[in-house]
Amino acid sequence: MIPGPFQFHRPQSVADAVKLLSTLGDEARPLAGGHSLVPMMKLRLATPEHLIDLHGIGSLKGIRREGDTLVIGAMTTQHELVASPEIAALVPIVKETSLQIADPQVRYRGTLGGNVANGDPGNDMPGLMMALGARYRLEGPDGARDVDAVDFYQGAYFTALEPGELLTEIAIPVPPSGHGYAYEKLKRKIGDYATAAAAVVLTLSAGKVATCRIGLTNLSETPLLAEDAAACVIGTTLDEATLAKAADLARAVMQPAADGRGPAEYRTHVGGIMVMRALKRAAAKAV
Repeated sequence: MIPGPFQFHRPQSVADAVKLLSTLGDEARPLAGGHSLVPMMKLRLATPEHLIDLHGIGSLKGIRREGDTLVIGAMTTQHELVASPEIAALVPIVKETSLQIADPQVRYRGTLGGNVANGDPGNDMPGLMMALGARYRLEGPDGARDVDAVDFYQGAYFTALEPGELLTEIAIPVPPSGHGYAYEKLKRKIGDYATAAAAVVLTLSAGKVATCRIGLTNLSETPLLAEDAAACVIGTTLDEATLAKAADLARAVMQPAADGRGPAEYRTHVGGIMVMRALKRAAAKAV
């Protein structure tokens, strides 16, 4: 199908983009990789009168370290995350997750900012950002503010972004050296959204779990942080009983929709399995 008519804008700075968003209001949409917005426009499920293309804003791209934080520009593509030596060395779970998003063709255009900003519960990065304790920089007509990933998602496609605001950066605390990590994703086929997925970042001390965070993907109308499940593994060696308990505690917060990927009961069940697999694989990587 063919999208409805729209006017195309290509600002050269964040300030210009924010001004356009503020001036044009609800009829304007920012365009990053376009893999969510453009298909919706083709189906006439989204009919913005104005598209604000962010590709001309150089400051929105790039990866840099600031002390103990890795800062990633919102327009950095999934391919660039996969190819980045900094990502591979400091937060390798980001590379692991990026490689499970769609296919190479999509990853060449799809951006980290677009993946985390639009509030799609099926996107892979939001749950991972929760597990990493990431923060988002939002810039709007009233200036800039930082919002933790855990506070950003309010419902399916509803986020903490205010009118006129743009997500410009993602700041990730660098995990300690020797941490363990894993992103386990069950999908119907290569390139599909997750039926259920879990991200785990943990550390070990004397063979026992010292710290742990667990993020869940596509198991509710928002990404989830499974705090009780993570807390229950602290101080354990991740024996089978502990893994089963963590899975059950994670399932307690899941509220997946029944869809083409299966009934809610099935998706909840396999969600727990993804948590167990991710915990075991993360622990095996930790030193």
